[in-house]
Amino acid sequence: MTTATDFVPADIDAGSWANVKPLFDDLLARAIGSAAEYEAWLADRSELEAACSEARADRYIAMSCDTEDKGKSDAYTAFVESVAPELSRAAFQLDKRQAELAQQFPLDADRYAVLDRTTSAAVDLFRDENVPLQTELDNLATEYQAIIGSMMVEFRGEQRTLPQMATFLEDTDRAVREEAWRIVASRRLQDKAKIDEVFDKQISIRDTVARNAGEANFVGFAFREFNRFDYTPADCKAFHAAVEKHVVPFNRSLEERRRSELGIDALRPWDLSVDPKGRAPLRPFTSGTDLISKSHHAFTQLDPRLAEMLAELGDGSNTNGSADGAMLDLDSRQGKAPGGYQYMRDRRREPFIFMNAAGLHRDVETMVHEAGHAFHSMVCRDEPLLAYRHSPIEFAEVASMTMELLTMPYWGGEGGFYPNEADANRARRKQLEGSVSLLAWIATIDAFQHWIYENPKHTQEQRTAAWLDLDSRFGASVDWSSLDDERAWLWQRQSHLFSHAFYYIEYGIAQLGALQLWMVSLDEGEEAAIDRYLRALKLGGSKPLPDLFAAAGLPFDFGEATIGRVAERVTAELAKLPE
Repeated sequence: MTTATDFVPADIDAGSWANVKPLFDDLLARAIGSAAEYEAWLADRSELEAACSEARADRYIAMSCDTEDKGKSDAYTAFVESVAPELSRAAFQLDKRQAELAQQFPLDADRYAVLDRTTSAAVDLFRDENVPLQTELDNLATEYQAIIGSMMVEFRGEQRTLPQMATFLEDTDRAVREEAWRIVASRRLQDKAKIDEVFDKQISIRDTVARNAGEANFVGFAFREFNRFDYTPADCKAFHAAVEKHVVPFNRSLEERRRSELGIDALRPWDLSVDPKGRAPLRPFTSGTDLISKSHHAFTQLDPRLAEMLAELGDGSNTNGSADGAMLDLDSRQGKAPGGYQYMRDRRREPFIFMNAAGLHRDVETMVHEAGHAFHSMVCRDEPLLAYRHSPIEFAEVASMTMELLTMPYWGGEGGFYPNEADANRARRKQLEGSVSLLAWIATIDAFQHWIYENPKHTQEQRTAAWLDLDSRFGASVDWSSLDDERAWLWQRQSHLFSHAFYYIEYGIAQLGALQLWMVSLDEGEEAAIDRYLRALKLGGSKPLPDLFAAAGLPFDFGEATIGRVAERVTAELAKLPE
């Protein structure tokens, strides 16, 4: 592993502003007289910010793995409230100095153009008055996670987490599915007012943040904040239209087939996860250790380079967050925050994968997805510049989503998730169908966010109406009779709305990239697809987004032509797949 600099003490606690302030002051005051000294300055800055990033990561991981531990929650909150604002201000001062140094000592444009561009954008966007507002937003996101993480229900005589309840939505007994779905929906609705209150505050604060930065609304701010240099809001709306044209009919066909095979007059929300042929639910693994063992089996067959990286992460037995340097915490339990993520600890350059595994096929998807993120982080870890060890999120998700698709041939067989080939084919069909049908949900969430932040003064009633309009446009053809509230507040389940505002279109862009790499694997072979994949991943964030796609041999396009071509190919491949 490359250690870029010894500027930052190895044993520093970077979660204390008092400890890191002298190092920031040193960077601000250091005399720079040559391009070589400027490059050394960049390396030192990178290592300092990696240490600070890791301090935040460690606290976030600890909090999300145990939301009920007040000490862990308080530690993360203290960082967000006391350290993060100072880091934000210090980063702005360093950005200004870096922009000046880049002018005084121009470096190789091929190497530094992306860094120079993003630094200039950050300087342009920063406003000191937004620093405390960002702290408020972080605290509100933590509040949302605590609300969701505390949700438990009693079902069949046991207290269960909401992720654990998902197993019952695959039960072949429709009455069991309905009971489980209604219990979970009722539990969520108990806190809908609290979550609405959190979101209302966030919308107001985000609008203020945008206006402080000279933007008419948060849409423009978010595009600048996410460095979306290569596409516009109009491109996103063209994506919505293309999804409506090509993906919604794809989904309607699947839904009609499901309704017919289930032998029911209309689909209800609890009919969407069960096997439509009445077969028992897929049960691909039993525990975190079993999940890792079978994942390693799949990656070994796909490509030894990937299997070697996965093996570094551990055996899946850890249930104590990132304590003692653990890199996995996979099993669902009470008090864990919802969802799944991969978080790179930037100083020691080690990934951490968080999940709420409950023995479902979707957990397999999550595991190989987050493994793809880990591979991306690990392939880039020798890059000395922190900024280049992270890629634009539109391509970061290509790294993860591609693994969902390319591992499919190896889900079956002895040692695999599905020793029965019929089950393996069921899982593959589920994955392929979902890879396209997901685009409709992505369009829904992205369009919802555009509406929300283009109309920041809306009422809750107007927000509900906008949501229902989008659900009618993109959502499943489900009978929501007597479930008006459940449908109206369905959006509250999407954590990105609270913790990563406007981060969702990236999944659509990336899914199309992943599907195209999967098509390469079919047409040119898996080795060709993996070689393209790793070649692009190794670039990290050192090139503009279109260049990253080009390195994988892909066009940077998420409009009608690509969506139509991908939907057509998936439909053709599904026709070949045994049911």
